[in-house]
Amino acid sequence: MIKTAETYHVPVLLKESIDGLNINPDGVYVDVTFGGGGHSKEILSHLSKKGHLYSFDQDADAEQNIKGINNIEKLENFTFVRSNFRYLKNWLRYYGVEQIDGLLGDLGVSSHHFDDEERGFSFRFDAPLDMRMNKRAGKTAADILLQYEEEDLANMFYLYGELKNSRKIAAAIGNSRKTKPILTTKDFQSVVEPLFKREREKKEMAKLFQALRIEVNQEMAALKEMLIGASEVLKPNGRLSVITYHSLEDRIVKNIMKTGNIEGKVEQDFFGKINSPFKLINNKVIVPSQSEQEENPRSRSAKLRIAEKI
Repeated sequence: MIKTAETYHVPVLLKESIDGLNINPDGVYVDVTFGGGGHSKEILSHLSKKGHLYSFDQDADAEQNIKGINNIEKLENFTFVRSNFRYLKNWLRYYGVEQIDGLLGDLGVSSHHFDDEERGFSFRFDAPLDMRMNKRAGKTAADILLQYEEEDLANMFYLYGELKNSRKIAAAIGNSRKTKPILTTKDFQSVVEPLFKREREKKEMAKLFQALRIEVNQEMAALKEMLIGASEVLKPNGRLSVITYHSLEDRIVKNIMKTGNIEGKVEQDFFGKINSPFKLINNKVIVPSQSEQEENPRSRSAKLRIAEKI
């Protein structure tokens, strides 16, 4: 199957997340997760010739989707940044941008990655355990399974996958790698499958692969750096529109929007008012409609939060 921008990744909560930005046609915007280009295309359609969009993606495959943006006449208003979004502030400085009017992030992994048989993101295919979004840098998933201490593996599976039997999983990996390295998705499955009950096997395996992917790509650290950078470069009244897919990243986004810090530490002034650089636009998270969930099952766990810089 040939991957096009449309099949690469269906944009989730498209209207809601773009509406949340309250776009100024002459403004400067950032899409930190270009992927298939769906959200970027929609932002561009709202911009005048004076407006500009900077879109980030560290995956070389995503860059191919620029040609899927039909607003060709507006590509002079568009800059693709092939980089991890954790370097948001550095790249904006590089382009001479001091402040932006809004930032959008769809933190879901592109469907393309799960469907790519060669990248090792899914246990549906037998593939090398890579899982790197940026194939040019960092440890692969196989490297981590080989090099990490059992305690570190257990902590990773518990924290990022919320797996209660994380210590048993780590011990099984430790025993297996003494005789043979775990190099492919099927190698990994054969080691851990006996530890899962049949009725929950797929769900637990998905959590396991999620935890490993988060660690490989340092997703939590990157998200924290990006959000701190975003809070510093957003103009007053600028908007932050972020879609999350699991509780860890949602907690981080919620904390920064409610309290202005990653830890969620509430600081109050003399009158008891919370000191935060943001005000919430939606007090209750926005989730996909029933019809969107049916059309795009991967949107089911999506949560959209929107905040405005004070």
